[in-house]
Amino acid sequence: MKAESFKIAEGVYWVGALHWNTRSFHGFAIPGTTYNCYLVFGDEKVALIDNVYSDGMINQLNARIKDAFKKEGREEKIDVFIQCHTELDHSIGLRETIARYPDAEVYASPKGAEFLEKQYHNYSDVEITTVKTGDSIDLGGKTLNIVSAPMLHWPDSMFVMYAEEGILFSNDAFGQHLCLSKRYAEDYDEHFILEASKKFYANLVVLGAPMLRMKLQELTDAGIVEQIKMIAPCHGQIWKDPSKIVAAYSNWATGVCEDKITIVYDSMHHSTEKLAFQIAEGIMSEGVEAVMYHTETDYESEIVNDILDSKAIAVGAPTMMNKPFPRIGNLMYWLDCLNFKGTGSEKNTLIFSSKGWGGGAIAKLQRDLESAGFTIFDTMDALFVPDEEIYEEAFQKGVELAKSIKGE
Repeated sequence: MKAESFKIAEGVYWVGALHWNTRSFHGFAIPGTTYNCYLVFGDEKVALIDNVYSDGMINQLNARIKDAFKKEGREEKIDVFIQCHTELDHSIGLRETIARYPDAEVYASPKGAEFLEKQYHNYSDVEITTVKTGDSIDLGGKTLNIVSAPMLHWPDSMFVMYAEEGILFSNDAFGQHLCLSKRYAEDYDEHFILEASKKFYANLVVLGAPMLRMKLQELTDAGIVEQIKMIAPCHGQIWKDPSKIVAAYSNWATGVCEDKITIVYDSMHHSTEKLAFQIAEGIMSEGVEAVMYHTETDYESEIVNDILDSKAIAVGAPTMMNKPFPRIGNLMYWLDCLNFKGTGSEKNTLIFSSKGWGGGAIAKLQRDLESAGFTIFDTMDALFVPDEEIYEEAFQKGVELAKSIKGE
């Protein structure tokens, strides 16, 4: 096949793969994605940073590598493979690439070397040099410095800093699940790219918020942040101006939120839905933004994107057989996985429900939400179909929740 490389700096090329038609990743909805790989030409050696997924992506990688060598006017020979992270979307093609360039050296973190064998069971004959922060790889005129980055977002994760040009190859950090025809973030509307970055962070990186804060501080103290002129992640767009995404990550990792409340509900016969709408009216009456989601139709990955920078949430589900309506359960597991409390954000939470007689949904939701790190602010349990008195109560619950985030 024919596919072109894209030059991002002198002797540095994007050679990744475009996965136009994928719509699901890690269980959440995406509009396509890219698997970004980078070819760095030194005077003496050529390095390939990261690899690609399956479904024919390796053919794109091979074609772009061939094109980059043609543009550089050099013999097609890769000397160094650097595997920053070994999850399948970045490593399935690695074994085939090694076979194409069998004399190349392979570098990974200690966990990366371990994970390659445990996932593929065919790396025992591959000599992998393990690296960590402080190690560097000299390509001849180009120095690649290693920065360990465990839990951003796997234990094996690491960054590579091309020292002379200030390019940080950040693997999953600072990325987005987007598949676009242009390579730079700055080629598109800033809000659009930052929203995609926020969704990526909320679903994949938020668990590592404490580690991210430590890593950003470590890089700042070492003077590395001020040296970064470009960030090249493994998914989505490349940042020519890293300041915006670094600032956004800093905010998300430290619990900086908007005056916003995300409402999530499910309903069997619309009673809980009516409560949700009245709670929203109360919130809006206080000048606070309300965002509404219905778990029957909305994806959890979209819901948590708004929860990330909300100061409070409201969660509702009717009682069914003494427990919450089951469709809300997937969101509860999702929230428990992500651990928003790790960002330092204490999110006040209103739980609301409708019941036919005995109830039970609220008690279960409260346990689940407290386990996921949310602070229970109030609860509301309505009997059967709401009347005007219940509507007024729901409205006031919304008012009080909104006041709580304004410090009133």
